[in-house]
Amino acid sequence: MFVAPGSKPPFGYTLTRDAAQQIARNWWLLLLDGALLVVAGFLIFSIDWTIRELATFIGALFIVQGIATALTTGIDARVRRMNVITGLLSIAAGIAIIVWPTPGLVAVAIFLGAWLIVTGTLAISAAFAARRLLPQSWWLLLILGLLEIPLGVLALANPGATLAAIITVAGIWAVAIGVMQIVLAFEIKRLPEDVDEAFAAPSKAKVTQYDPTAEPPRVAAGTR
Repeated sequence: MFVAPGSKPPFGYTLTRDAAQQIARNWWLLLLDGALLVVAGFLIFSIDWTIRELATFIGALFIVQGIATALTTGIDARVRRMNVITGLLSIAAGIAIIVWPTPGLVAVAIFLGAWLIVTGTLAISAAFAARRLLPQSWWLLLILGLLEIPLGVLALANPGATLAAIITVAGIWAVAIGVMQIVLAFEIKRLPEDVDEAFAAPSKAKVTQYDPTAEPPRVAAGTR
């Protein structure tokens, strides 16, 4: 999301703060996306869906997620390209679900489960790549991935399950991922301030200055 696997984050005060500011610009997008997911999750649980309606709603969520991912910037152009590609794939999956002629439980479950496993794997890879750049919030990306993969496996384990089972997986995914994205949004918002504090911390080592008017230390008798 912010750091691609294999990328080397810049070091040094200026470059590191520039990278922090570049990442922090995404906080409002992440916050908005997370809030929409939470609302969508509660709607999934509260509405009596048909298969056609649920497929359309999940497809719309995929499209929104894809747009948000494609607009997310990282520390370099490589991360941006990766986000654009991932976002376009999410949009394509959403459109495919919506225009599917007669979506059944199997089709919805396969699309949902496969995409959750893909995005979860990418989130885990990004989390480990961001450990040095985001030491205080990389674990949130890791949790995102660890939540998505089991939900995806659950959806694929029995793709012919009942509509209630698919609703449960989709609702849990939307609410859980939405909450984690909201928390991550506020974490990256203050990332530049965290960098400033880390580099501006005063040194505890004190240097004694020479005072020409000070009396020289006295040597007690018998100590020479």
